[in-house]
Amino acid sequence: MQAKLGYEFSNADLLVRALTHRSAGKVHNERLEFLGDAILDFIVAKQLYFHRFPEVDEGTLSRMRASVVSGGALSRVARELGLSEHLILGESERKSGGRHRESILADTLEALAGAVVLDDCTERALIVVGHWLVSSIEAVSPHDVVDAKTQLQEWLQARKEALPEYNITAVSGSDHAQSFEVQCWLPSRKLTAEAVGSSRRRAEQSAAALMVAKLVHHDPV
Repeated sequence: MQAKLGYEFSNADLLVRALTHRSAGKVHNERLEFLGDAILDFIVAKQLYFHRFPEVDEGTLSRMRASVVSGGALSRVARELGLSEHLILGESERKSGGRHRESILADTLEALAGAVVLDDCTERALIVVGHWLVSSIEAVSPHDVVDAKTQLQEWLQARKEALPEYNITAVSGSDHAQSFEVQCWLPSRKLTAEAVGSSRRRAEQSAAALMVAKLVHHDPV
């Protein structure tokens, strides 16, 4: 697997921890995931800002970055790197199909990014991690990226309906590894959609995406 990552760990314990889901025991990858999330955001933002789209406005850059580091996009990269077969899971998570769960794969990729940077602590580490995302960064375009919250807002505005409300309904986990549960509420239709994410932003985006799917299903025109 390290060959696919393009990186050989000096500290093998960091690699093991990055691959260990919290269901497997007290020593797991959530702190590394927290670090890796910020690292991936930085790498993608730097590439988009300086190299790919130096003239694009902040809002579009934010949407493109969100697309590249979304759970779906990161889980695809994780599968390409063959992470599924190397995940260390608790028995219940393993039996329930956690090895192929999108959220677990995305979180593990973030944890690996954090582990690489801790293991190397040089610019080389950022280059290694950035290489994992090259295809995603090259594929993203300002013309076809609209995040779920924007998509939902535009859908409602086109129909002159009230904008959605987002409310945090629960926060769990420790300070460095929190999980946010968010409800998206449409007052005009009395519809709700709930989602969970490792940040409020991600949870809101996921809830908005679920709401868009509901609306398109019931009112496709």
